[in-house]
Amino acid sequence: MRLASGAALLLAAAIGGACVGTAVAQEAACPTCGAPMAKDNADEAPFLAENAAAMDRMMADMAVKPTGDLDRDFVAMMSPHHQGAIDMAVAYLRYGKNPRLMRLAQEIIVTQQQEIAAMRIAIGEAPGAPAPAPTAPGREAAPDASRHRPHMSSVTEPKP
Repeated sequence: MRLASGAALLLAAAIGGACVGTAVAQEAACPTCGAPMAKDNADEAPFLAENAAAMDRMMADMAVKPTGDLDRDFVAMMSPHHQGAIDMAVAYLRYGKNPRLMRLAQEIIVTQQQEIAAMRIAIGEAPGAPAPAPTAPGREAAPDASRHRPHMSSVTEPKP
């Protein structure tokens, strides 16, 4: 049991370290990322705010206390990671304009949903109930409560 707890702790530390390393690398690669937006980028503000909220939610939800069951701990940490990708793709579908990127965002949503379901099934849990997710500007967001658990999202065709 101690070995499994230790392995889960190491896995959590590795994921956390990778996230910190990525953040440092991104900051070095983009020193102006934290700078105030120029007026011509003001139309990006809603997307950036929604994307930042998705990232914050993902990081908070990935911080799980090890239970001693490495398999369940892995799924508990990876599901929010995949959900974060879904939430970021939904934000892009809401505000993005590039049809190719919109199609990729749709594919991200579908594949991440499938992977969440596969992980849950692998540990003997139900795959999760579908929950609608908006994909176009002006549509209401899914309730916040549904974002704290893996869920399936409906996807519409890209905007013309």
